[in-house]
Amino acid sequence: MDFPLPEIGEGVYEAELVRWLVQPGDAVKHGQNLMEVMTDKATMEVPAPFVGTVKKLKAEPGQKIKVGAVVLTYDGNLVGTNAAAAPPAMASSAVVSERRNGPSVVTAGAHVKASPSVRHLARKLGIDLSRVHGTGPGGRVVVEDLKPLLGQGGATPQTAEPKLDVGKAGTRVKLAGVRRAIAEHMVASKRNIPHYTYVDECDVTNLVKLREMTAPHFASNGIKLTFLSFAVKAAVAALKEVPIVNSTFDEKSEEIVLHDHYHIGFAVATPAGLIVPVIRDADRKDLATIAREIESLSATARTGKAKRDDLIGGTFTITSIGGIGGLISTPIIHHPQVAILGLGKVVKRPVYDDAGAIRPADVLYLSLSFDHRIVDGAIGALFGNALIRRLREPASLLLPEKI
Repeated sequence: MDFPLPEIGEGVYEAELVRWLVQPGDAVKHGQNLMEVMTDKATMEVPAPFVGTVKKLKAEPGQKIKVGAVVLTYDGNLVGTNAAAAPPAMASSAVVSERRNGPSVVTAGAHVKASPSVRHLARKLGIDLSRVHGTGPGGRVVVEDLKPLLGQGGATPQTAEPKLDVGKAGTRVKLAGVRRAIAEHMVASKRNIPHYTYVDECDVTNLVKLREMTAPHFASNGIKLTFLSFAVKAAVAALKEVPIVNSTFDEKSEEIVLHDHYHIGFAVATPAGLIVPVIRDADRKDLATIAREIESLSATARTGKAKRDDLIGGTFTITSIGGIGGLISTPIIHHPQVAILGLGKVVKRPVYDDAGAIRPADVLYLSLSFDHRIVDGAIGALFGNALIRRLREPASLLLPEKI
């Protein structure tokens, strides 16, 4: 029997095989780890949904594998076939179409069992999934099922691009590992999501003063208080005010998923590349707890020890270049989310006060990128305004959350 690479995360269409944990002839128990794979989100082990004996391994370490592609064959039996074939459910969420109380839009081939990656590939190749006989568990269409229809659905072979001659002085470095996974995820996000970026400035003079005043107290308790901690708190409040921004887009069913939890991701620069740990249920945590988690998750990400659960399930992401420099950015949305906040550095600027007098102010530029399919320009501006209000008057961000 064939074992295909299962779905391993939201918006993940392929993974790189790091190493095999079994060999041909090995007896495998249900739940035993078969392989270690790496995506742009995490390195993880893939468990066996079967009991049996491994016959043949069909991929090599370092090879990129599409979700649904066969990675090994075995003699044995599946355990819980229906559960293995079903896609992971998204808990505590309300699924809506363009009209919240109306019926969902059903697209051609929506009744066919197939993973998002297979549907994406079929659209790219011009193949109608209703014409495909699925050979996967429960009649599920896998990548191998599309091969007999290549050339019948309008797809045309691509010619190889000429190899770039960098000359004798150049050095070629293979794009591999986490860096390659990040690159592919970013390209897919830019290709599939119609981005627009909204930029505004925020007077954070009061925030700077509040941080300077409270940082020593936090430090005495072993907590490093950063602007990012305040930004997470402000983002949660703004997301509650404009809930459409706290959503993800299910491209498979063409549905918006409105989340009633607030899992805030934040970008961390690591030697391997950009990693996005997630603060789960940030709306239920006070400033001190958020600051501790930022420090802890950043440390594990930089040392390559982040767990898969630390990196998945985010509903909104914040990225900050302020510590390095730069005022404005055009951040790329972390698919399948619909928005991302970019923070620049805080700079001194002359501003007019309410009386018309000029005074020096600490100014922070906010760069917000949105998915235009989900968030219209006016809604994006409303979210930006809600965020600015919290950062301009940050005292409320110190208040404990209700549990």
